[in-house]
Amino acid sequence: MTALAPGVALRQGFSADALAGAAKPAAAAGALAVTSQALLQVDGVSLEYRTSERVVRATHRVSFDLHAADRFVLLGPSGCGKSTLLKAIGGFMPPVEGEIRLAGERVEAPGPDRIAVFQEFDQLPPWKTVKQNIVFPLVASRALDRKQASERAMHYLDKVGLTPFADAYPHQLSGGMKQRVAIARALAMQPRVLLMDEPFAALDALTRRKMQEELLELWDEVRFTLLFVTHSIEEALVVGNRIALLSPHPGRMRAEINSHEFHLASLGSAAFQAAAQRIHRLLFEEEGHATP
Repeated sequence: MTALAPGVALRQGFSADALAGAAKPAAAAGALAVTSQALLQVDGVSLEYRTSERVVRATHRVSFDLHAADRFVLLGPSGCGKSTLLKAIGGFMPPVEGEIRLAGERVEAPGPDRIAVFQEFDQLPPWKTVKQNIVFPLVASRALDRKQASERAMHYLDKVGLTPFADAYPHQLSGGMKQRVAIARALAMQPRVLLMDEPFAALDALTRRKMQEELLELWDEVRFTLLFVTHSIEEALVVGNRIALLSPHPGRMRAEINSHEFHLASLGSAAFQAAAQRIHRLLFEEEGHATP
């Protein structure tokens, strides 16, 4: 797959909102506006986990909604509950307060309608080839027979530019290539929501930028619905069309920002730098004094 050249606009069809006027106050618990168009609703969700010493609150009454073909980013410092929230949306832990709904149905367990890609390179069983890694979950879930699964695997390998490596094993791939396989495997399942938990964090800077380009190009072709976790302000502005800002521990919604106007070619521009600085202030200034 050919990577997008710098300057190619990916936000066609969206109205660009100037960041200066795009931040809005976080929704209060239980006050989430549910529309017929919302695919995923996170409504006043508080999450807790237990350590050997105490119960820790990871998020506190977080609310947002996700629409079909959104690229929605959860952004915040370490310990703000981003990954914990992703696990709850995946169905792996129940909220202690609030509710998560997918297409109007309460999320209570994992399912193939929500597939996750993590930052670890070793997500792929090493004894299976690249193609087999994509075919296996399709067959195991009984979504497709083996012939159909093989055809779909090759289709998505082509989209991530790895057709020549279909018969290679994971240890023969670079870190970036392994992540492409993981993305292809996830998209082949055709989930309603693709969950990505800092998938490029362990890559070097050049490979990370390349993967961001390819992810956006793939989204432009497929228009999948993406929920993306990062602690990088720059990555959030590039990858997302909407960004939820979470406060330090426990994670609370500080604001939601529209970022349709930014893309990789925006890096270094005055507007991009001003947006990044404003997000930094919103994230780290004292609680209760966020800029409206």
